Amino acid sequence: MRSFIVATVAIVTAFGVGLAIPRAGSKVTYIPADQVKAAFAKGAVLLNNGSYQVHASRREEPGQVEVHVKDTDVIYMLEGSTTFVTGGTMVGGTTTAPDEIRGSNVQGGETRTLTKGDVIVVPNGTPHWFKAVSGPVLYYVVKVQ
Repeated sequence: MRSFIVATVAIVTAFGVGLAIPRAGSKVTYIPADQVKAAFAKGAVLLNNGSYQVHASRREEPGQVEVHVKDTDVIYMLEGSTTFVTGGTMVGGTTTAPDEIRGSNVQGGETRTLTKGDVIVVPNGTPHWFKAVSGPVLYYVVKVQ
């Protein structure tokens, strides 16, 4: 896990995303393996401190098209495969929460097949969509602003 966190920081830095650096005295967050495993079993947020989030995500079905106004997603595929669409124009977009938009489809965009071991960085403001899922699909997401 430590090597993955180091890799995530490197990827985020390489793509020019501003990563929040903890202030001196910030608490270290430790999440034991059994809690991480339980989170992946249902899909859950492991940490949300306001500057960044860490998700243990699970999909068994396609989702809606998403646009995060502020968050960049760094996604690491752990299991399963998905047809993943990025870019293009969202169809039927509706604000579902502050700075979160969901839609029903994408016109255009780039389609990729993501599988175990793949990493994709989706900049804020970019439509993205788990269009098809061969799963369950487990993926680790770090959301940074």
